[in-house]
Amino acid sequence: MPTNREDPRTMNAAEVQQALKQVLMEVQKPARYTGGEFNSVIKDADKMDVRFAFCFPDTYEIGMSFLGEKILYELLNRHENWWCERAFMPWTDMKAQMEAHNVPLYTLESKTPLSQFDIIGFTLEYELCYTNILAMLRLSGIPLRAEDRDESWPLIIAGGPCVCNAEPMADFFDVMQLGEGEQMLQDICAAVEEGKKQGLNKQQLLEKLAGIPGVYIPSFYDVTYLPDGRIDSVRPNNPHAPEKITKAIVKDLDTFVPPENFIVPMIGAVQDRACVEVLRGCVRGCRFCQAGQIYRPFRERSPKLISDSARALCRNTGYDELSLTSLSTSDHSQLEEVLDRLNAWAEADHVSLSLPSLRVDNFSQSLVEKTTKVRKSGLTFAAEAGTQRLRDVINKNVTWEQIERTCTIAFREGYTSVKLYFMMGLPTETLEDIKGIADTAQKVVDLYYSLDHAKGKGVQVTISVACFVPKPDTPFQFCAQDRRETLREKQKYLLSCVHSRKIKVNYHDSATSVLEGVFAKGDRRLGRVIEMAFENGAFFDTWEEYFDYDRWLAAFQACGIDPDFYNYREIALDEVTPWAHLDVGVSQAFLAREYQKALRAETTQPCNRQCSGCGANKLLGGPCFEYSKDLV
Repeated sequence: MPTNREDPRTMNAAEVQQALKQVLMEVQKPARYTGGEFNSVIKDADKMDVRFAFCFPDTYEIGMSFLGEKILYELLNRHENWWCERAFMPWTDMKAQMEAHNVPLYTLESKTPLSQFDIIGFTLEYELCYTNILAMLRLSGIPLRAEDRDESWPLIIAGGPCVCNAEPMADFFDVMQLGEGEQMLQDICAAVEEGKKQGLNKQQLLEKLAGIPGVYIPSFYDVTYLPDGRIDSVRPNNPHAPEKITKAIVKDLDTFVPPENFIVPMIGAVQDRACVEVLRGCVRGCRFCQAGQIYRPFRERSPKLISDSARALCRNTGYDELSLTSLSTSDHSQLEEVLDRLNAWAEADHVSLSLPSLRVDNFSQSLVEKTTKVRKSGLTFAAEAGTQRLRDVINKNVTWEQIERTCTIAFREGYTSVKLYFMMGLPTETLEDIKGIADTAQKVVDLYYSLDHAKGKGVQVTISVACFVPKPDTPFQFCAQDRRETLREKQKYLLSCVHSRKIKVNYHDSATSVLEGVFAKGDRRLGRVIEMAFENGAFFDTWEEYFDYDRWLAAFQACGIDPDFYNYREIALDEVTPWAHLDVGVSQAFLAREYQKALRAETTQPCNRQCSGCGANKLLGGPCFEYSKDLV
C-alpha cells in the first residue's frame, strides 16, 4: 500500500479492493461504497480511450437520486471506447477510515483511484456542497487548485446550475460547462481523446476545449476590481477565449432519448423511482426562480417518446413508480395525451404515476384521475407568498380562487393532506404578507371542513417556508437579502399567527441561507474563503449536524473579506456582475425590466401566451412559440 498520500497514483484498483475488505467492516452502510448495482456498466479499462469519473459531492443516497448523472452516465457509456464511472462523497465514518488506511477516493465500478482518470467531472447543484468538492479532491490526493495541476493530473471539470456564477469555485476547476451537457460533454470527451493521441499538453488542450460552445476556462479570464470592491471588468487573457461564453442547449429534446437503464441503488436513494424528464425550461417567469430563467427556452418531449422510454425504463429496472419530472410538468401542452399513453400500459404493469411539479392554476380532476389509478401520492403546491400583492411582485400568477378550486378538487377526490410551499424574505415583504401565509393555510383547513368529508378523518395542512436567496440571472439578482435577524423575527411571527393543530409549520435555518446567498452572488475572491474553511474542517455543510456558521465567519475574517458585501447590498442595474461574461440566454435588460415591474407589483404573462423579450429565443434561432391571436 502507498505510504505517500500526496501521490495516490501508486495504488491500483486491485489494491483498493484489497484494502476495502478491512475498511468496509468498520463503517455503517457499506453498500454505499461497494458498487456492483444492477445496470451499472463494467468495461475493459485497457480498451478505453477516455475514462470519465462522474462525481457527486454528497452522499450516495442523494447522488443516486440525481437525474443529470443518470442521463450523462448512459450517454457517455454508449461510446464503446469511453467509460463513465461514479464516485460520491463518503460519509464521515468512511472518510475517516479511508484516511486512516491511506485509501484514495475511487469509482464504484472499477475501484480505480480518481487520480488515474482522464477527466473528473463534478456537478455544482448547490452552493453549500463546495467544500465537499475540495474534500473529494483531497481524498483523491489531487491538488486543489487548477494552477497546481499539470498534464499528469486528470482534467477537473464542472457542470450544473451553479456554473451560471462559477466564480467562487473558479480557482479549483480547469473547465466549466455552462448550460446543458448532453452534447457539450461528449464534445469535451472527444477533444480529450484526440488531444491524448496528438500528445497535447494541458495548455494546448484547454485552448482546444475553449472552442466548444458553452465551455468556460476560468484561467483564460482576468478579473479587475474597483476601489470599493465591485467588479470593474472580466476580460479574456487568451486569444482562444471568447469575450462571452454562451450556454449550450439541446434545441430538440427528442434528439436525445431519456435514459432507459437506471442503475438500481444498493440502498434506498432519496428519490428511488423511475423518472422521465418530460420538458425543459419553464413558461412562468417567476422572478425569484433561477431554474426558470437559466433553463430557458421552453422545450417539450413528444408524448410517444415519453411513454416508450418510461415503459422501457420501468421494465429494465423493476420500478413500480414513475415520476414525470420538469420544472412545471402540468405545463406540457400535450399532458393529457402523455398520461393517456402512459396509462395504456402503466395500470396493467402496476406502475403508479406521479407529477411532482403541479401548478395550482392548471390542476384538474382529470389529472387526479389519470395519476391515481394505481395509488395516490401526496399533493404539493407552491403558493410562494401569502398575499396577492406579493404574489404579483414575484410574478406568481396564482390567486386564492385557484388555490381554493384546486384544494376542493383534491379533497373531493379523497385527499386529506396538502403541502404548501412558501418563501420568506421576498422583496417588498411586510409582516402582513407573513400573516397571509398562516391565513392561507387556515382557509385551506376551513375549506376542508366546509365540504363533505369522511367521518372521523381530519385534514393536515403543512406549510413549508424557505428563506429567499437572491440568485444570479433572475430579476431579483439586484436585491439585497434579508438579514438573518430579520428572518428569525419573521419566523417567530409566523408561528404566532398559526392557531390550529391542523397546520404544521416547517422552516429553514437562516444561517445556511446567508452563506448560500454569499456564494450565489460572489466573485473569485471567495475561493480563498472556501479553501480556508475546508482546511479548518468544513465539509458536509448541507447537513445540519456538520454545518458550523462560526467556522465560516472565522474564514471570512481571516481572509479579510466581508460577507455582507455580497448578499446584503443591492446591485445597481448597470453594475458589472461576477457572472457578466457568462450568458445564459436571458438579457440583463430583460432582468432589469422585470425587477422594475416587480417593485410596481406588475405581472408578466407566461411565455406561451405572450413573449416578454427575454432574449432566450436566440438560442433556438427563432421564436420559442407560435402565438394565436386570441392568446395575445
